[in-house]
Amino acid sequence: MKFLSKFYIGLIFLILYAPILVVIIFSFNSSGSLSSFSGFSLYWYRELFRDGEALKALKNSLFLAVTSSVLATLIGTLAAFSISRSKNKYYKRLAEGVSNIPMMNPDIVTGVSMMLLFVGVGTIIGVSDTLGMWTMLMAHTTFNLPYAILQILPRFRQMDKSLTEAALDLGCTPAQTFFRVELPYIMPGVISGLMMGFTLSLDDFVISHFVSSPDFKTLPLYIYNQTAHEVKFSMYALCTLMIVVILILLIAVNVAGSAGESRQRKKEKKTTGVSK
Repeated sequence: MKFLSKFYIGLIFLILYAPILVVIIFSFNSSGSLSSFSGFSLYWYRELFRDGEALKALKNSLFLAVTSSVLATLIGTLAAFSISRSKNKYYKRLAEGVSNIPMMNPDIVTGVSMMLLFVGVGTIIGVSDTLGMWTMLMAHTTFNLPYAILQILPRFRQMDKSLTEAALDLGCTPAQTFFRVELPYIMPGVISGLMMGFTLSLDDFVISHFVSSPDFKTLPLYIYNQTAHEVKFSMYALCTLMIVVILILLIAVNVAGSAGESRQRKKEKKTTGVSK
């Protein structure tokens, strides 16, 4: 049974990571062919940095991912704070249910709905070129928001309310209590929400396809347009670089989260020791 369980887990990981390994391996293929690996080369990485259109699409994707994830995390933190502090259980259930709807919706439904909304508002205010960078930013922030709330809200619920009450009793204002006591405690959830929003925005295609314009294209849209002809091997190099960067970010976040939790445990032990 142990062998079968290990074999099953290994097979699952092979299915998950085999496509990624293929992309990484063939990004170093000098011949630019998927049928054979002729030799190790950095040619396609040099070609990538000569492709101005691809770099512009990457710049647009990074701008959207960073900006939308930061906005979604800020709004999500305030929303999670409001939900956790509310004493009305019906309001809590309604707010949580409404925030989960965008995650349940298919991306194509969300994309079409947002496109109709933006075009409708543009028609009302008399703007012809409605779709573009700002509509994509609003759309990405919107679909990132529920994931930010989902990561941050449990941290508020796990927090000992006596810490907040003690800070208030010692003379802190509500704002000082939030920034000095509550925010450090929920920071792992904030970072997780930020990273999740960044990765979701970076690889989104369906929603971006409906709310984009020809003047502002993200990397997934740029790669999709190439499939009508042939995907350049420099895109494999770009995907490899993105995989490496995201892997480094995930490792850094996990290390920072583990360090933060260990510091929190040490503080709690010290507090318990002093009280005894």
